[in-house]
Amino acid sequence: MAGGITDTGELYSPYVGLVYMFNLIVGTGALTMPKAFATAGWLVSLVLLMFLGFMSYMTTTFVVEAMAAANAQLRWKRMEKRKDDEDEDSSSGVSDSDVLLQDGYEQAETRPILSVQRHGSANIFEITERVEMGQMASMFFNKVGVNLFYFCIIIYLYGDLAIYAAAVPVSLMQVTCSVTGNHSCSVGDSTKYNDTDKCWGPIRRIDAYRLYLAAFTLLLGPFTFFNVQKTKYLQIMTSLMRWIAFILMIILALIRISRGQAEGHPSMAQLSGIRNLFGVCVYSFMCQHSLPSLITPISKKKQVNRLVLLDYILILAFYSLLSFTAIYCFRNDTLMDMYTLNFTNCEIISVAFIRYFLGLFPVFTISTNFPIIAVTLRNNWKTLFHREGGTYPWVVDRIVFPAITLIPPVLVAFCTHDLESLVGITGAYAGNGIQYLIPAFLAYCSRKDTQLVFGSGTVNKHLSPFRHSFWIVFVLIWGFSCFVFVTANIVLSESKL
Repeated sequence: MAGGITDTGELYSPYVGLVYMFNLIVGTGALTMPKAFATAGWLVSLVLLMFLGFMSYMTTTFVVEAMAAANAQLRWKRMEKRKDDEDEDSSSGVSDSDVLLQDGYEQAETRPILSVQRHGSANIFEITERVEMGQMASMFFNKVGVNLFYFCIIIYLYGDLAIYAAAVPVSLMQVTCSVTGNHSCSVGDSTKYNDTDKCWGPIRRIDAYRLYLAAFTLLLGPFTFFNVQKTKYLQIMTSLMRWIAFILMIILALIRISRGQAEGHPSMAQLSGIRNLFGVCVYSFMCQHSLPSLITPISKKKQVNRLVLLDYILILAFYSLLSFTAIYCFRNDTLMDMYTLNFTNCEIISVAFIRYFLGLFPVFTISTNFPIIAVTLRNNWKTLFHREGGTYPWVVDRIVFPAITLIPPVLVAFCTHDLESLVGITGAYAGNGIQYLIPAFLAYCSRKDTQLVFGSGTVNKHLSPFRHSFWIVFVLIWGFSCFVFVTANIVLSESKL
C-alpha cells in the first residue's frame, strides 16, 4: 500500500544518496525547461529558478525533520508497549498503546517519558525506518488533512501520467514524420509544422500522434492491472541513458555556440511566460514525495542537510547550464517543447545514430517509468478509500481502480500534446501542494506533536535549519499566493483570446 512503513533496505553512503537524489530530481521536467526559459526571458528565469530551488531545499529539510519526528514517535510507542507488556497481564483488552497506534496521541500527555529518557533522547530521532509521506500524514494530520494529502498526490500523479502519455507519442511522431515525410531530417529546423500537416501519405501528424498514443496505451496500460517493480538494473540503464543524453545536448550546443553558429537572442524578461516557467521549475525540483526512500537508507545522516544543499546547488548549476546553452544556441521560435527534438536536425548533428538516440530518448526512459507511476497512483486510490478491516470486491480491486488510474491521463493526452502546458499546470497546482504546503504543515504538526509527547525541552536532531516558525508561515503564504497567481494568470490569458 502507498504510504505504509517499509524496511530501510540496503544502506549506502551519503554520497551515493546524493547521486540518487540528483538522478531523481533531474528528469522529464528538465527537458521542458529550455522552452520555458525562452518564453519567460533569461533574467526572470534565472531569478525564479534560484528562488524556487531555495524554496524546494527549505521544504526538503521540513520533510527530513518530519521523518525524524515520525521515527521518534514509532520508537516511543514501541518502548511504551514493551513497558506495558512488562507491567500488565496479557489478559487485558485493548491497551493504551494500541489506541495510540490507531488514533494519534490524544493520551500522550498522560504517558511517562522516563523510558525515552533512559534510552537516551539523542538517538530517539534517528531515521532508521522508512516512513512514507502518506504515513506521516496519517500520523500528524487529522482526517481532513489526510484526505487532502491523498487528493493532492493523486492529482500530481495523474499529471505525471498525462505528461508521460503525451511525451512518448510526441517524440515518436516528430522523429518518424521527419524520416518518412517530405521534410526528412528537419525536426529541429526553423520550419513550424501544424498538426494537420501530412506525415505519411494521407495520415496527418495529429493522426500519427494518436496512433502512437493508442499503441503506447495498449502496450503499457495493462501493467496498471498488475504489480510491477523497478529493478536495480533498470534504474542503472535509464540513469545512464539520461546522463548520456543531457551531456550530449550540452556539448553539442556549446560546440555550435563556439563556432559562431548560435541563433538565439533571448530577451531579459517576458512576464507572460512566468506561469509556465513557475510550473516547470516546481516540477523540475520535485523530490519531496520520494525523500523517505532516498534519505532512510543513508548510513550516516549527521550532515544530511548539507548534502541536500550541495545537491540543490549542483542541480541549479546543471539546469542553468542546460537552459542557457539552449536559449543562446536556438532561436526562441525553434525551441521544441521536448528539448531533445531540437537535436534531430542534420545541421546540428550529422551522425544519424546520435540524432535518433536523442529524438527517441524520452521514449525509452519514460516508457520504463509509466507503469511504476501508474501502480503508485492505483495504490494511492486504494489507500484513500480503504477502511480498517475491509476488503475490496475483485471487480473493484482488479478492474475499477486500474481503470480510473489509466483512462483520465490517456484522455488528457488524446486532447492535447502541449507538454510545456501539461508540465506547467501539474507543477503549478498539485506540485505546489506537494512541494510547499504539505511539507510546511508536516513540519508544523510534527513539532507540535513532538513537544506534546517528549516535552518542550526535547530537540529533534534533524530539526530544519529553518526552524523559526516564520519560515513555515512564509512557505504557506507563498504556496497559497502561487495558487492565486497561477489561476488569475490563466483566467486573464483565456479572457484575451
